[in-house]
Amino acid sequence: MIRNLGFKDAAVVAGCLLLISGCTGGAAQRAAHQDAIQQSGPARLTSFHGCGEELAALRTAAKASVGPYGLPDLASPANGAVYSPAAAGASRAVADSGAAAAAPAAPAAAPAHSGTNDYVAGVDEPDMVKTDGRRIVTVAGGALVVIDAASRTVTGRLQLSAAGGDLAYQPANLLLSGDHALVLTSAVPVPDGAAGPGGSPPVYGSRLLLVNLAGRPSVLSSYTIEGGLIDARQTGSAVRVVISSQPRLHFPAQPEGSSDAQRIAANQAVVSRAGLDAWLPQYEETSGGAASTGHVACSAVSRPATYSGTNLLTVLTFDLTAGSLGSGDGVSIVADGTTVYGTGTSLYVAGDERWPASPPRADAGAGVAAGGVAAGGVAGPPGTAASRQRTDIYRFDISGSGPPRFAAGGSVPGYLIDQYALSEWHGYLRVATTTGTSWALADGRPAGAQTSSSAVYVLSTRGPVMRQVGHVSRLGLTERIYSVRFIGPAGYVVTFRQTDPLYTLDLSDPAHPRVRGSVALTGYSAYLHPVSETRLIGIGRQADRMGHVGGMQVSLFDVSDLAAPARLARFSLTAAVSD
Repeated sequence: MIRNLGFKDAAVVAGCLLLISGCTGGAAQRAAHQDAIQQSGPARLTSFHGCGEELAALRTAAKASVGPYGLPDLASPANGAVYSPAAAGASRAVADSGAAAAAPAAPAAAPAHSGTNDYVAGVDEPDMVKTDGRRIVTVAGGALVVIDAASRTVTGRLQLSAAGGDLAYQPANLLLSGDHALVLTSAVPVPDGAAGPGGSPPVYGSRLLLVNLAGRPSVLSSYTIEGGLIDARQTGSAVRVVISSQPRLHFPAQPEGSSDAQRIAANQAVVSRAGLDAWLPQYEETSGGAASTGHVACSAVSRPATYSGTNLLTVLTFDLTAGSLGSGDGVSIVADGTTVYGTGTSLYVAGDERWPASPPRADAGAGVAAGGVAAGGVAGPPGTAASRQRTDIYRFDISGSGPPRFAAGGSVPGYLIDQYALSEWHGYLRVATTTGTSWALADGRPAGAQTSSSAVYVLSTRGPVMRQVGHVSRLGLTERIYSVRFIGPAGYVVTFRQTDPLYTLDLSDPAHPRVRGSVALTGYSAYLHPVSETRLIGIGRQADRMGHVGGMQVSLFDVSDLAAPARLARFSLTAAVSD
């Protein structure tokens, strides 16, 4: 993928160029209900017992999570720092220059063409360039540019600075449907760099622009919401956007010399005074010169068994054939998430917790630490008994055209490398994770008491809890996963620390997945791509036998026999290291 411009994405681009050039009532009922939730772990979601209970529960969880300097990573846009749409008065003029809202005209038949590198056929992913075969749409130099694919000439340009000055220099991605494009941006600051209320640090959010591409490109609708953009998926004209937000809490500076206990007490007092609207993400939508504001409804928020009260995951739904973006019909979970994977009928959001090596905090009490509590439905912080490496996965049913419906949840040990570590197949979800630490001492011995290994888990997607039906473990001892690809009943996993085993897995029997073969090589593949039923391309880096990484390499694998995978050819961009 081109977006994010990390190594894997750059490697993919370079590789491609090389290849082609309930609410319940009563205390007893609530206690029994909570016991059932605790038994199922974070997999099962439940509604709050009204907005009042929701506020009390979120306050309790956030007070347990707050530290002497506030909530974790509150001011970091990359971690879902929030943005107040009410402060963004300038955005109200965004859509004023747009044409009157109108459904896009049916496009002429597009010629055969290639698209961007989506994981699942029919499920589009945001990228910095999109095409429908007739035109190419991209965002570059602070402008949305439309290029005629046949003549290779620019036919339209929209300066994003004119559509909201804070968008001019922000990274942006696109989705396309008919004559409409959706521009997605994150880390949008408060205008003019102003601080938040009471002199707090600047806050951030995400903004979407619905652009009409017919004729001269123009903005039909602008949508701003608190929180960081995680990812989005498009099926047909329906787009699901996943946002992560933190509560709007301003923790004032404490007098010099205050102890951590005094700082925590003062911060807990701030949490105790906060209203429910501090947690519910606010949005502002502008179309036709008129602005409307709102927030995710408290009735649309669900909770897992354990939660910290410091993050909210929100899934928004937009129809790109409409003339405006509307409210987004947000559905939220009191949870965190970093990875999005989608099929034609399911949207998965996964969040992992990597807390294995943090030392206990000096100010942690019996069963309660400054950053969280280990019981009562609230997740513990690094260093407590509740610390663990675990990935929680939430599945939403998106088969309808309306807001997604929570369908199931589950948990597996370890952490994900990316969305390719997830794959839905014939009623099951395959998940590849690494557990433990993979770094080593100078003499090559694993560091610390914990070493790493990887595994593939198979979960049933039937029912509200995705239960494990099978797994295969002990892949790449002392190593971690660098890339994964699931293709039908087969799985391919690359682990690396000094050498690169490519494991081939037979997943045809969900209850009994097994390793069929492996091939050990120097270097590693950071991305795997199928080119036929029997060939697999790996794009990654060279390395010597000690694991010292060099330049880029592209490998062609023969996987016609899972029991005997082999590398047929290799192309090295540089010769920085030797085998």
